[in-house]
Amino acid sequence: MLNNSEIRFLNIIHPLIREDIVQPEPCPCGSSSPFERCCYPLIQGNSQALTAEHLMRSRYTAYALHAFPYIVKTWHTSSRHAELAQLLEQDSVDTQWQGLTICETHAGRAVDEAYVTFFARYTSDQQPGWIYETSRFVRENNHWYYIDGVHKIPGRNETCPCGSQKKFKKCCAR
Repeated sequence: MLNNSEIRFLNIIHPLIREDIVQPEPCPCGSSSPFERCCYPLIQGNSQALTAEHLMRSRYTAYALHAFPYIVKTWHTSSRHAELAQLLEQDSVDTQWQGLTICETHAGRAVDEAYVTFFARYTSDQQPGWIYETSRFVRENNHWYYIDGVHKIPGRNETCPCGSQKKFKKCCAR
């Protein structure tokens, strides 16, 4: 796929080639929005998440892009380990994120608390893996932060949380 500067160069040579026919890069978070209008502005610090789900999606994208400073910045200080950035870099060297499925979102007991249940697939050292978690988020001063999460394990005969509609044992449990 051509990048925008290559397209502009080609437009000088051949004016029939237009930037608007090039498909924008999809966001790694799996939303239907292009990356530059979805998670990129949040990771760059030019925008903030309006919902806990949007923060969850942007954090997933940051993991996928190894944008660890953003992950640290969006982790609430009450539960942020002092050496979090170093730990993330060490643990993520060979990790490639394969996809995110948001299973459920719901409000917490307080107005500024929310929960997001997600299923994320990855490979690490060429071995497939997944995280199934209900994450807790809190909003302070109009900024959402990740607090903690509860890991879940789907039953073997349950529908796989990845969205495939297959049983877990015939899908991501393999």
